[in-house]
Amino acid sequence: MYWLGIDIGTGGSRALLIKEDGQVTHGFTAAHDDIIMHRPLWAEQRPENWWDAAQAAIRGVLQAASIDGSQVAAIGLSGQMHGLTLLDEANQVIRPALIWCDQRPQEQVDFVHATLGRANVVRWTANPVLTGFTLPKLLWVRDHEPENFARVRHVLLPKDYIRFCLTGEYATEVSDASGTSLLDVVHRRWSGEMIEGLKLDPAILPRVYESPEITGRVSEAAAALTGLKPGTPVVGGGGDQASSAVGNGIVEPGIASDTLGTSGVVFVHLDEPAYDPEGRVHTFCHAVPGKWHVMGVTQGAGLSLQWFRNQLAPAESYDDLTALAATAPALSQGLYWMPYLMGERTPHVDAYARAAWIGLTAKHTRADMVRALLEGVTYSQKDCLVLVERMGARVDKVRLSGGGAKSPFWRQMFADAFNKTIATLETQEGSAYGAGLLAMVGSGRFPSVEAACRAAIRETTTVTPDPAAAATYARGYEVFTQLYPALKDVYPKL
Repeated sequence: MYWLGIDIGTGGSRALLIKEDGQVTHGFTAAHDDIIMHRPLWAEQRPENWWDAAQAAIRGVLQAASIDGSQVAAIGLSGQMHGLTLLDEANQVIRPALIWCDQRPQEQVDFVHATLGRANVVRWTANPVLTGFTLPKLLWVRDHEPENFARVRHVLLPKDYIRFCLTGEYATEVSDASGTSLLDVVHRRWSGEMIEGLKLDPAILPRVYESPEITGRVSEAAAALTGLKPGTPVVGGGGDQASSAVGNGIVEPGIASDTLGTSGVVFVHLDEPAYDPEGRVHTFCHAVPGKWHVMGVTQGAGLSLQWFRNQLAPAESYDDLTALAATAPALSQGLYWMPYLMGERTPHVDAYARAAWIGLTAKHTRADMVRALLEGVTYSQKDCLVLVERMGARVDKVRLSGGGAKSPFWRQMFADAFNKTIATLETQEGSAYGAGLLAMVGSGRFPSVEAACRAAIRETTTVTPDPAAAATYARGYEVFTQLYPALKDVYPKL
């Protein structure tokens, strides 16, 4: 038998088949359409396109493995967090989804904090409301598109829209729901105080499960479209970061993960809920039942390198660019990149923040610019790590995953800048892999998430910091931390 993990990412949908020993056999990715950006800092995608891609990914992975759906024991779902998917009475998508990096609803964030009290919001949800979260996006639609809001009967997150398409069930799970600003994270249920205080109809919210719980079964209609077997169980799964943490084995104390994809996320397991009163990092329910996690987010991590390639070096690969960066000296001859292409979460919580190179001179080369870009993303991820450690979390080692982890040069930079051992894993699949492991737990293959991770996850490479390079990057990081405060008051004027 096989287990299927599906990740609904930003750039595409990934389907992964896992054997009973937890090892990956086949994967298939179907691309999504480009993000729709009608204005700066706006970001939308069509949920129907996610479903088309998910179908293609499922069919593709089954064909690659030369199996049929009857050999799939269970399915786990993962996906980009915070996206607002709205369905009407006929279960039709009302408008394109406002996704995680959309920064438009600052007025709605301010409204929630003014109406309910910021301290109350943190007490009820363990986090302040942020522009990237789901709730202010919903309120933006209520304020700016009342005709669309009046049609809303169901609110779903991206992976949960795919769950609905697969099973017909309106359901979510605690890790993804934590990023809506509507979940009581401590008690792992919807917050009545938030819902009532904002005069929302609780009926529009899906049922909340723990991540390994079975939430529904593949319908006849979905089976015909995907090649899956009708009745195949679908477990809760997790938001992309919690699922990736499961896939990286971050389910017990001592090891952090850094997932370096479009965004960059530093993630640490917590046995008990704890939160930063300033809301600079997020405290969410983990995909491990009864556990929590804290994470810091750089919005424009891999996105920085993607933007550079797409706009300034379309003929070059990511490998070409990182090789070019390696020819420049550390600290890029005094050039710094601030990676705030889509505002920033950790540690600034500032939707108005903008990206920039600082310190550019006539002497600087393309190599310096690319290296500064990689260094700036790394420093921004260190901002996250520093905050997590200040909250009392112990971090002895960081497991790096995502597209950025494929570069040996960038891995060494992380080791030096973090001054920590950096490890990579045998399976680099992250979110889709974690979703598959959750499916294995939900179907009884493993007794717990922890047991699944101990059995299936193995480190392959480790990189230790070079003391001289670590000292150099410590100086660079000190300068980096002074740049945002110097420009903070300018950003709203832009």
